Amino acid sequence: MELNTFNEGLLEFLGQSPTPWHAVSNMAGMLDAAGFQRLDEGDPWSLAPGQGYYVVRNGSALVAFHTGRRSPAEAGWRMMGAHTDSPCLRVKPNPEIRRNGCLQLGVEVYGGALLNPWFDRDLSMAGRVTYEDDQGRRRDTLVDFRRPVVVIPSLAIHLDRDANSSRSINNQQHLPPVTLLTAEHPDTDFEQLLAQQLRADQPGINLRRILEHEICLYDTQAPARVGMAGEFITSARLDNLLSCWLGMQALLASDGTQPALAVFNDHEEVGSMTAEGAQGPLLESVLQRWVGGEDRHRALARSMMMSVDNAHAIHPNYPEYYDDAHGPVMNEGPVIKINRNQRYASSTRTSGLFRHLSGELGVPCQTFVVRSDMGCGSTIGPLTAAGIGISTLDVGVPQLAMHSIREMAGSRDAHSLYRVLRRYFELDSLWD
Repeated sequence: MELNTFNEGLLEFLGQSPTPWHAVSNMAGMLDAAGFQRLDEGDPWSLAPGQGYYVVRNGSALVAFHTGRRSPAEAGWRMMGAHTDSPCLRVKPNPEIRRNGCLQLGVEVYGGALLNPWFDRDLSMAGRVTYEDDQGRRRDTLVDFRRPVVVIPSLAIHLDRDANSSRSINNQQHLPPVTLLTAEHPDTDFEQLLAQQLRADQPGINLRRILEHEICLYDTQAPARVGMAGEFITSARLDNLLSCWLGMQALLASDGTQPALAVFNDHEEVGSMTAEGAQGPLLESVLQRWVGGEDRHRALARSMMMSVDNAHAIHPNYPEYYDDAHGPVMNEGPVIKINRNQRYASSTRTSGLFRHLSGELGVPCQTFVVRSDMGCGSTIGPLTAAGIGISTLDVGVPQLAMHSIREMAGSRDAHSLYRVLRRYFELDSLWD
């Protein structure tokens, strides 16, 4: 896939995936279109050589794989992993706050969000709803308002002269967005608004009452190519839907001859300790059902995982926060992430393989190491490496403004990493 087509698809995917449930639904649609067979965890599986399959858990995590034409016990698995969730604000179960003439919604901060950029944005809402139909059956569905429906207004600087130097945010008090005026809508509640949107989106929906909801706020500003020369991409959720997109495209574009797998976990931003998170059993369950017993251990010994999650590009306004020799630059290639205290799982073997592949393709690569006087973040890489015992590489695209409502990356790096990942999925042998 050439660069411009790749980026157009990326921007479209980002814009159509405001929540993990929407992202997984969109990826499932790609797999269906490519002829992959959907599996149900509750059914028996019978996997055939040379076929593509996928399984979804909780609507927010997905594993897709090619069985290949060789046994994993002999060939090993070529795996990549990314996560579908991003820091955001999520609506509370009983969110209505009526005060000072406004209907506001109580929200909870999900993950390590950078909060200031959420103020004064045209925000919408999307997520998953569980409802009861007229026959008393429970159903799940997705909802997306797709238009600005809430705003978190800032306090005017006239009322807080120290706003630019010392204003702090109280999550409980300052983050509830405004959605309606109570004088004109005195009895409206949140579930009524959800039901109205569902009936507008799905005119034939058989909806008796809403049982539960998981709703995220998101910025309605569309993803875009920016810069005088179009060298950058800006969007919400680049961390980590950008990696989901490039991983999915690499798997779909690969020739399918080797056993290859892509796992897209949920809940990375809140620790991954869930049924669909990287500390949960999803990946292990799929591998056990693919290859059992002694052959699974043989397969893992011949396998590798690429944990693909965005890296910190050096910020031109804050260079003092980076190690002088390990500050990646946007559009100068994918970034191998290294931490000797194992916050990243990269080793000499896995890093060496990536550098070998990128060199063969003429793709430059960079290295990120956090400053020695700062703490280091982590990824699903160490969790997966420890969980199933697999050689792992942590790698990603360099970006700025990580965990902001609007993030920034180079317009060439994702495509470069896609090329390396596609080649990796097709390797005859991982460990010569």
